[in-house]
Amino acid sequence: MKPYAEMTREELQALRKELAGKYREFQGRDLKLDMSRGKPSVDQLDLSMGMMDVLSSDDDLTCDDGTDCRNYGVLDGISEAKELLADMMEVHSDQIIIYGNSSLNVMYDTISRSMTHGVMGNTPWCQLDKVKFLCPVPGYDRHFAITEYFGIEMINVPMLPTGPDMDMIDELVAKDESIKGVWCVPKYSNPQGISYSDDTVRRFARLKPAAKDFRIYWDNAYTIHHLYDWEQDHILEILAACKRAGNPDLAYKFASTSKISFPGSGIAAIAASQNNLVDIKKQLRIQTIGHDKVNQLRHVRFFGDIHGMMVHMKYHADILRPKFEAVNDILKRELDGLGIGTWTTPRGGYFMAFDSLDGCAKSIVSKCKKAGLIMTQAGATFPYGKDPHDSNIRIAPSYPPLDDLRIAMELFALCVKLVSVDKLLKEMPEQGKTAESKPIDDNKQ
Repeated sequence: MKPYAEMTREELQALRKELAGKYREFQGRDLKLDMSRGKPSVDQLDLSMGMMDVLSSDDDLTCDDGTDCRNYGVLDGISEAKELLADMMEVHSDQIIIYGNSSLNVMYDTISRSMTHGVMGNTPWCQLDKVKFLCPVPGYDRHFAITEYFGIEMINVPMLPTGPDMDMIDELVAKDESIKGVWCVPKYSNPQGISYSDDTVRRFARLKPAAKDFRIYWDNAYTIHHLYDWEQDHILEILAACKRAGNPDLAYKFASTSKISFPGSGIAAIAASQNNLVDIKKQLRIQTIGHDKVNQLRHVRFFGDIHGMMVHMKYHADILRPKFEAVNDILKRELDGLGIGTWTTPRGGYFMAFDSLDGCAKSIVSKCKKAGLIMTQAGATFPYGKDPHDSNIRIAPSYPPLDDLRIAMELFALCVKLVSVDKLLKEMPEQGKTAESKPIDDNKQ
């Protein structure tokens, strides 16, 4: 089929009638499909069920250094867990602090501490007239929710195939002391699946911010979440790059096992320079006597070491890879060459990004919902939920079973076609509205 933009009004109207019939058929199927979040599937969760059996009431819960994991203490995590997550995060074990289950919680705490007590002796952000953050877009909605919650002004920075627009970041941080941080998902980014180039990482490490308390919030959530054994993205390690550039304190690095073991019951960590860790521990000593050491020990005994963790992630990839490929295959079959959408094909992570014609994303998501498919809310991948082009939609293939996912993507592609036809008909400069050019009644059966 030729591109929709090249069709006549009559061709578009005929196509619209055909698509409307297919859409009503989907509505009649009473579907209940959910692709709203990047949750691991039941099959993925089952991979970690053996973790429930590695500890029992008969087991010795003592660490190699003699620490009794049942008791108080060990503020920064047991040594075995630090070694495991340090290997995962590509840092030395003395560079990290082990927390509870959620890296998002650690990021929230880091922002909150900066607001109330400042960063390494600098003025607390709550005492400043203005605090700003740079937000690569499209990006992770929960990052933006944290900074919005604290009243921090967010500035959009476009994502390029190599990562955020570093020319823009360089210029902004160098001249504006109120810019205190930048959100980053550097590997298999959420939602596009982009991995930062070596040059991008080096430019981050060489930043010369006007604010002494500026930090890079490096959320390496998908550090070992590859889809393929033979095609994997690799990025430079940010803390080492910052140290080489003479900026050892410039970055905080976050990660967790949330999509490796059990979301909600994993372990999370922050890695940073010694100066930053000293600053963080001042708060941590007041906040807790220590996080869940039994859970830390459970993870260590289940995975053994980083090699065991990597083998485990291959099983995850075997489940996820067919789903990502199914999404790509259906979008290619249904939409390729029509000129009404583009999408990313990442080699890892949990998301794909779809870009529709301008002004169509909200309508596409709404149509999907009315036919039984819940997608991530349009605009969620931008600060304040405002996509200036109303075009970006996050696709989360992980949770639905493969057969349901195929149905969901066929419905999604159909909604893209319908909304695109509506837009093109509306924009045609010819005679006024006709009966055929009225918007389709989504609820008509």
